[in-house]
Amino acid sequence: MTKPLPFSIKQIFGLFIGPLCFLFIVLFADLEPGKPQVTYTLAIAILMAIWWITEIIPLAVTALIPVVAFPLFGVMDGKAVSSTYFNHVIFLFIGGFLVALAMQKWNLHKRIALKILMVTGTSPARILLGFMLATAFLSMWISNTATAMMMVPILLSIVQKLEEHIEKSDLKRYTIGLLLGVAYSASIGGIATLVGTPPNLSFARIFQIMFPEAPSISFSSWFIFAIPISICFFLIVWVYLYFVFKPKTSWKGITGEGFKNQYAALGPASFEEKIIFVDFILLAVLWLSRSGLHIGSLQIPGWSSLFDQPSYLNDGTVAIGMAVLLFLIPSRNIKGSKLMDWATAVKLPWHIVLLFGGGFALASGFKESELSIWFGEQLSGVQSLHPILIILIIAMGMTFLTELTSNTATTEMLLPVLAGLSVSIQVNPLLFMLPATISASMAFMLPVATPPNAIVFGSNKISIMQMARTGLILNIIGAIVITCLTYFWGMWVFNINMMEMPAWAVH
Repeated sequence: MTKPLPFSIKQIFGLFIGPLCFLFIVLFADLEPGKPQVTYTLAIAILMAIWWITEIIPLAVTALIPVVAFPLFGVMDGKAVSSTYFNHVIFLFIGGFLVALAMQKWNLHKRIALKILMVTGTSPARILLGFMLATAFLSMWISNTATAMMMVPILLSIVQKLEEHIEKSDLKRYTIGLLLGVAYSASIGGIATLVGTPPNLSFARIFQIMFPEAPSISFSSWFIFAIPISICFFLIVWVYLYFVFKPKTSWKGITGEGFKNQYAALGPASFEEKIIFVDFILLAVLWLSRSGLHIGSLQIPGWSSLFDQPSYLNDGTVAIGMAVLLFLIPSRNIKGSKLMDWATAVKLPWHIVLLFGGGFALASGFKESELSIWFGEQLSGVQSLHPILIILIIAMGMTFLTELTSNTATTEMLLPVLAGLSVSIQVNPLLFMLPATISASMAFMLPVATPPNAIVFGSNKISIMQMARTGLILNIIGAIVITCLTYFWGMWVFNINMMEMPAWAVH
């Protein structure tokens, strides 16, 4: 019996090509005479990009390369690099995820999902809407991977019930639509909040690194910008999936008993579920109201203005505060236990935390070495194009690129480049960085593109060709929606003036 190879063909390619590209750039390239750090940063970035794409080592381990490489090559001081790996954005992620883990521990997320399905109804269009709505809503607050993992078993049990009433061939087609609806709405819901998907948090921190004088991107400002994109595209996907996969025959004798029975099996809401739900609602309200509403000329102060130093408070502060509370409140059903414990907390995806840190370190390296400015100058030829066309190219490119690569890693590689490009052609950086970030979560064609895609593909009820054919259309529609809403809605939300460059973006 032959032993499996330790590396795949793709990994062997990355193992050799990554270091070769690194050495070639270091030894033979000189991007900016007199500034070798520009060349060294590019070499390190290319090595990380190749290893992220080929996954020769875990993504989180590749993310640690700047800790060693930046000090060695004089790009950044070792202390400065290390400090980029932990900051308020990381604590926003950790706090939000701890609350999400508490919801999962006590099955609150399942109760919310089933309640939504009971409300939406039992016609083909309504069942699809119910699954998509439940998935999208939960993905706004908890991991889209965890949401998809939870929704697929519920979906398959409902499909089993439907087999009693519907012809097998008809149901098989409709099931594909339901599975794709869960996968796609997990991504669509995730873009609506800063904690919904990792690229959003990467953007918030990288934007602050590249433009330290700029107003910070708060939970509320992101939500106001992204929720219309999420809702608009959600409705498009729902209508599209329904008309492509709807049953050919009418349904008869189907009631919501399946949902009701599953909900009844959960029993009455426990003390723990009620407290965690209150904590979750409070967290969302505090996030949305901390910095107030600032849309165009509309200014409504947030609760942070009640404190002497409102700038000291951030969304990470709120997230950790509400998460810590759960460790203090005792459980009524399990003696000696709390609503949240460390055994549950260790399930935090620490690899994502390191991946964030690697992206933040890389962004800092781009800025300190001035590689982002160099990239911007090389790409300045696009200045002749209309900004809306540049946004469409960015959205389309990012969408299809993340079909094959980690969306977080790709976001962290390209955002500093887009920041440099915007400065070079004198366009507000938000106009390029926002659509790139949203587009990173809009890959619908392949199972490897996002974890929810992989999870529904793992049900063995859908082929790659079916997913690719459906996803291709939605990728294109998504890029167009993101472009239009960024250009028209985003400009108003963030008060972007095409005729002048904001003072905080001028180096």
